[in-house]
Amino acid sequence: MNPRFRTPVIAATSAVVAFFVGLLLGGHPSWLPGPLRDVFVDDQLATRAQVIHDIQQSFYKPVKKSTLEEASLKAIVASLHDRYSEYFTPAEAKAFTQSINGQFEGVGMTIDSSNTKKGLLVRMVFEGSPAKQAGITPGDLIVAVNGKTTLGRPADVSTGLIRGPAGTSVTLGVKHHGTAPMRSLKVERKQIDVPLVQTKIVQRGGRKLAVIRLFQFSKGAHDQVRAAVEKAVAKGVKGIVLDLRGNPGGELIEGRDVPSLFIDKGLIVSTRGRHSPEQKLYATGNPIAPTIPMVVLVDHGSASAAEIAAGALRDDGRATIVGEKTFGKGVFQQVEQLHDGGLLKLTIGSYYLPKGENLAGDGINPQVRAHDNPKTKRDEALPVALRALQAKLK
Repeated sequence: MNPRFRTPVIAATSAVVAFFVGLLLGGHPSWLPGPLRDVFVDDQLATRAQVIHDIQQSFYKPVKKSTLEEASLKAIVASLHDRYSEYFTPAEAKAFTQSINGQFEGVGMTIDSSNTKKGLLVRMVFEGSPAKQAGITPGDLIVAVNGKTTLGRPADVSTGLIRGPAGTSVTLGVKHHGTAPMRSLKVERKQIDVPLVQTKIVQRGGRKLAVIRLFQFSKGAHDQVRAAVEKAVAKGVKGIVLDLRGNPGGELIEGRDVPSLFIDKGLIVSTRGRHSPEQKLYATGNPIAPTIPMVVLVDHGSASAAEIAAGALRDDGRATIVGEKTFGKGVFQQVEQLHDGGLLKLTIGSYYLPKGENLAGDGINPQVRAHDNPKTKRDEALPVALRALQAKLK
């Protein structure tokens, strides 16, 4: 052999030998000396691979390797015991993306995602929507979507499956008010054109009062609230009910900007995380209605940015809180794309109201209690809020 070829050949041969030795010993990490074990294989990864391999080889029913690997990742995140941190499989990630993507249409209802053990609780059904036409009412439970159970599944995934392009259909398993036997309803998806804000003006004691309902703190929410307030004031209203019932939150910046319409100055919310510096968000200044009497109407479905807005208005002394204890979401998350096509939604920090209160695991206690029974057509909570507003006008 030509000497000038000897070194590369020896090097290549050594690499091949090392590769096969690594393969041989990698399946048996206990055979390796400590330093080599750290180089060639990680004990935990090897154990995980061995468990998956043994189940596939010996379990009495066939199981896909991908199913076992996904279950392993879900278990890791579940071990955090954090209700907001989740691993989404590639299929679930697609549904989750649809649930937060405005280009997808749906059936026209809002869901209480606080607890899915019994299914998805319907909070609101919009007039003229496919859900309304199908006979779905507030208080119903959606227990299946296209034959897949919603019980215990992440609400983001189930609602993502309900959404889809207009003209397509989805089959919902519905229990009327959670008690009747399940019925299957095939509902056609449509473009649901529901504004973020709805306003009505009522007469109480000879005075005009505005009820401004904000459904979500999506981008541009404060602009729509501003327009609603300006129109109401122009019509001579003497007080405002800001209705945040069933509002799941949304953009943090909107959580600052909405209360800034009513508060002249001061801290709205601060955020802190283990690996992120403290951030303080203050009122933006130049409020359009800094003195008009107001109350904020909330319920258990009021969460996240809705709690930030309600808490800021309460701590400032600007508004009276009426309704039920809010959801209690005092933390925020980030979503990371993973190599397998899945997603990791992970809680990374907490936010705090102006007086330092963190709502994680608890919620805002209303100063005036009011409960609306979803089984009745009448709104029992709104009259309580209007009476509380009237008391502020005296």
